[in-house]
Order: sequence, then structure tokens, then C-alpha cells
Amino acid sequence: MQRTYHCWESPALGRPMELLVFGHAGAPVIVFPTSRGRFFEYEDRAMVASLGHHIEQGWIQLYCVDSVDAESWYCGWIHPRDRLRRHDQYEHYILDEVLPFIHHQNPNPFIMVHGCSFGATHAMLFGLRHPTRFSRVLAFSGLMDIRSFMDGYHDQEVYFHNPVEFIGGLQPGEYADALRRLDIIMAIGRDDELAPSNAALSEALWRKGIWHAMRWWDGWAHDWPYWQQMIRIYINGAD
Repeated sequence: MQRTYHCWESPALGRPMELLVFGHAGAPVIVFPTSRGRFFEYEDRAMVASLGHHIEQGWIQLYCVDSVDAESWYCGWIHPRDRLRRHDQYEHYILDEVLPFIHHQNPNPFIMVHGCSFGATHAMLFGLRHPTRFSRVLAFSGLMDIRSFMDGYHDQEVYFHNPVEFIGGLQPGEYADALRRLDIIMAIGRDDELAPSNAALSEALWRKGIWHAMRWWDGWAHDWPYWQQMIRIYINGAD
């Protein structure tokens, strides 16, 4: 399996950012790590190995990015608005730096965003906020209501960073039409404490006529062995 390491000084974030690429061809998959996780986590947790056949066959190519969660969502000592501001800088890093890097490496236009736990929150945010830039969202065991990170603070920016809220208030138009073309797959355990936020987002999506796959797993299912199974099942789309 082809494996390459890349690092550059990010203009958006003002610091070096690292990533790993697995594979030589196929649909690109941007992989976000779990809460405050690192770019090598997906490999260390045997998720790359779980997709080994897909990667070696040239069906997919993984781009495992780093996070700045400790500087944004989990940075409790700064104002919630500043947490969002740092996340927006990360968003610019992904959209303005990682995506062009992918396009230079791989001409395949079908780009997926994927993550587990808080990585799923990132994947869903990128997919829903920028549906014309991505083709599929694979979100496993993620939080879909981010208000718990805002310490009670709320404004328009919080609204537009919160999937449950901005999908609930979605109006007809080109943006809504683009969301209907996005392939959205969520999977989570029924006993996961994050399950209610997934149910709420699923309900909001259906109310707006946005097709998606909401896959409920028995038990807690919030751990790597479950996610290894999930990715093998859903990487090719909803069953």
C-alpha cells in the first residue's frame, strides 16, 4: 500500500499542519480524527488496515488530516466566539489548502468526508456547510448539536455551525437543492449518549426533503472495533 507523509506551513492556521495519504488512486476520502486526535490516529487504530483491500485496488485514497480541536472547540479558556473563529480558520485550511492539494494529487471528483466520534461532527459540518465541494458524508457516532461546546453562548455564527439548527431552519433554494444531491450516511449505537442528536438531525433532514441513511446499531457501538465494521459496510454507500 502506498503511504506518503506531507507537511506544510498553513497560511490559514499560521502553523505547520501534517497529513498522511494512503493509496494511489480512487475516490478521495478526507478523514478527520476523533476529539483532539492526530493525523496518524486512523492508521494506529487499524482503520486503514480495515480498508486495505479498497485502497490497494485503487477504489479509494485516504487523506488523514490533523485537527486543531484543542485550539478551537475544546479550548475552554477562550470565548466561545473565538473557538468558532479558530474552527473557521481550520475550515479555510481544509477548503483552500487540503482540497487543492487533493485535486493536484488525484483528479477523481467524488470526494468524501469521514470521521468517527468528533471526527464525524467535523465531517458532517463540512458536508452540510459546503455540499457542492463534497459528494458523500460518512459520520459515525458523532455529535450533531454543538451547543454544549458554547457554554450557553449563542449567536448567528453558532447557529450556522450547528447542524441541527441550520438544517432545521433551511429555506428552499440552490443550497437546499445541493444538500439533496449530497450522499449522507450516519451510523451510531442506539445506546450512545450522542444518539439523540443524530435522531434530531435525521428528523430535520427528512423534514426538509433531504434523503440520507440513518443506520442504528445495537448497543453502544462507540469504539474502534465497531467503526472498523461500519467503514467496510458504508464506504461504498448506503446498503
